[in-house]
Amino acid sequence: MCRAHGLPGSFGARAWTNPRRTPLYYPDAVTLTADADAEDLLDAVDRSAPGASVKDSYARLDLAAAGFSMLFEAQWIHRPAGLPVGGEAAGFRPVTTPAALAAWALAWSGGDDEDAAVFLPALLADPTTTIVAGHAADGRILGGAVLTGTAGVTGVSNLFTVGDVPASYAWSGALAAAAPGLPVVGYESGDDLDAALAEGFEPIGALRVWLDA
Repeated sequence: MCRAHGLPGSFGARAWTNPRRTPLYYPDAVTLTADADAEDLLDAVDRSAPGASVKDSYARLDLAAAGFSMLFEAQWIHRPAGLPVGGEAAGFRPVTTPAALAAWALAWSGGDDEDAAVFLPALLADPTTTIVAGHAADGRILGGAVLTGTAGVTGVSNLFTVGDVPASYAWSGALAAAAPGLPVVGYESGDDLDAALAEGFEPIGALRVWLDA
């Protein structure tokens, strides 16, 4: 996402950081190792105005003393390779055009134009990113997800459904579209975590997201 916005950031030994403010809902810093500390993060991000955020991947940091508040806590989830995909994934297909991406983003955001604008057409040219959408017979988008291919796993994020469509529909479509033979990972919380566990995922550790208010 940051690359699509021209903000690739920098990878250090213990953290990824971005000196410029990242797109909406995406962190300005991410811990990469369990021994990362506040100094690895806070001096490398833009705190000239409120709103900087940190993804504490191991739920080890306490950034309250630095003026941050914990936005939420979630669980990393892992689905082993080889599990069968259940449920109905009819109508799912990749998003391949800017117009289709704009429609997907509006469905994901619940019609919020500002939120939808985060998803730029440049994402469609990223070979590691596949955006999928599930469609009704009349073409309406019923759900979707973003799949990210990394070394040996497929990450799932931004999974959603519209209206009363069950989460299992989006999970079935996303899992069917994921690279075969690879485990699938992501993170969820609350009811969304319960829905993921019902699809064969297991919780493997906590993470926290902190916000500089």
